[in-house]
Amino acid sequence: MNSSYQPLFQPIRLRRGAELKNRIIMAPMTHFSSHPDGTVSDDEIRYYERRAGGVSMVITACVFVSPSGKGFPGEFGAERDERIEGLSRLASAIKRQGAKAVLQIFHGGRACAPDLVPNRDVVSASDVAEEKEGAPTPRPLTEPEIVQIVRDFGEATRRAIEAGFDGVELHGANGYLIQQFYSPYTNKRNDRFGGSRENRLTFPLMIVDEVTRVVKEHAKNEFLIGYRFSPEEAHEQGLKMEDTNVLIDALKSKALDYLHVSATDYRTPPKSGSDQSTSRIALIVMRAGNDLPVIGVGSIKTPDDAIDAQSSTGCALIALGREIIIEPDWVQKVERGDEHAIATELSLSDQERLVVPTPLWNAITHTPGWFPIAMSSNA
Repeated sequence: MNSSYQPLFQPIRLRRGAELKNRIIMAPMTHFSSHPDGTVSDDEIRYYERRAGGVSMVITACVFVSPSGKGFPGEFGAERDERIEGLSRLASAIKRQGAKAVLQIFHGGRACAPDLVPNRDVVSASDVAEEKEGAPTPRPLTEPEIVQIVRDFGEATRRAIEAGFDGVELHGANGYLIQQFYSPYTNKRNDRFGGSRENRLTFPLMIVDEVTRVVKEHAKNEFLIGYRFSPEEAHEQGLKMEDTNVLIDALKSKALDYLHVSATDYRTPPKSGSDQSTSRIALIVMRAGNDLPVIGVGSIKTPDDAIDAQSSTGCALIALGREIIIEPDWVQKVERGDEHAIATELSLSDQERLVVPTPLWNAITHTPGWFPIAMSSNA
């Protein structure tokens, strides 16, 4: 191995005792490849198994915790006990390859399509629709419904434990329900769940506390709990870095193992706040402090990118998203000094070789600009 890449291969022990063998994580990415009834498919198991051999941790695509929370076609669920068998097969496939298996749990809120939820009843913190054509206006959740969804996150965590996962990640990013409650743009409530920033934090922190309680009751100390968030929102009335700083301060006091930043480029500076001379991830790392590791992500393709992200932001862990789809052997090639053979583009003939399920492959090849696609095969 090139000695300059050695920092990527240092083990790290997390807050609750789990040890990761290196600093490279497979990022959670929607793959649209579960069965229509929300059960795990063989194709997605093969997809994860193909990519779990080098990374220290695989964070799955998000699973819905409530019937009202299914956000995408081909998404798998953790909303009832019947899911445990399929989830167990997935966890086992990942762990057989030597990676920690972490289940990302979420509720889509207003981002859910009406035909994916019971009675077409799309819910959120408030009746603020997404800014896209045809988006439904969600119904504001009642307080008993909010409390039930908090319990649903806890029950999904119990199922992850029983299925053999090594941890869960709370999906508080990308405009889904947890973020909808914290954002002043999507939360217009005037009860204890809305209004002030402190009140808007109530729902996210209730979920953290419920998940922590379930883990303490049902799992060993080493069971991981992570929290993913988006540091800023595009809308003028949305989340700013000041809001994110308050969120981080609140999460630092919880029994979390890591924070995971959702970003498209690790170098991006903040849009808001006084310090725009450095990246958002670097500011988040400084705020989180030394004892709460941060996963950095966004436009990391080569090991040089990963080292630069690590050194320039201070993040303890590096997540590969699109790149681990393009190059499932990324970690192994760096480790054996074969980094020049790492692929950074897809060929249209690569699907079978890369073990990419057809729904995800179709999304990749029909979404211009999402993935870099070469004009000829490099298989």
